Amino acid sequence: MLIDDFLPDWDVHERHRTKVHAPPQRVYAAVRQLDLSDARLSMLLFRLRGLRSCLRPSPDFNLDHFLRMGFHILAEKPEEELLLGLVGRFWTLRGELRRVNTEDFRSFNERGYAKAVWNFSLSRQADETVLLETETRVRCLDEESRKRFRFYWMLIGSFSGVIRRDVLKAIKRTAEESRSQAIPS
Repeated sequence: MLIDDFLPDWDVHERHRTKVHAPPQRVYAAVRQLDLSDARLSMLLFRLRGLRSCLRPSPDFNLDHFLRMGFHILAEKPEEELLLGLVGRFWTLRGELRRVNTEDFRSFNERGYAKAVWNFSLSRQADETVLLETETRVRCLDEESRKRFRFYWMLIGSFSGVIRRDVLKAIKRTAEESRSQAIPS
């Protein structure tokens, strides 16, 4: 998997999954069209975190918002996996994010920072559904950062899980709604 190529070792990780009743191409399209505008709790959590891109009114909150927040698409295998990456001091008030491209992410090793990856992977199931999984991994680049991040994660880890589950629900809803709209009456 791409996530293993970019961050095989981590300090913290979380994984969530859902079964989607739609073909892989429709599920992957829903991943790429992610819209969290109806996920009120997640939007509130982003605002509380002070993420500037969430403070401006917007008709939708999608993958482009995550990219503007500092995430970078590190790699993708259409209909199989999409991998986002982020570098920062997540435990600080503003996160002190560093803009990195794919190669910079691989080689980044500056003390005082952490690297995070967030993937969406799709697995076709025997019952014609897709198992959609998301995994987040964080690797701190020195012991002091690791201590700070673990304390921060102790406080926000469950909220991060809420956001990941909201993301999966939104993708599932979009993929399954587009499926029902495609079926003629």
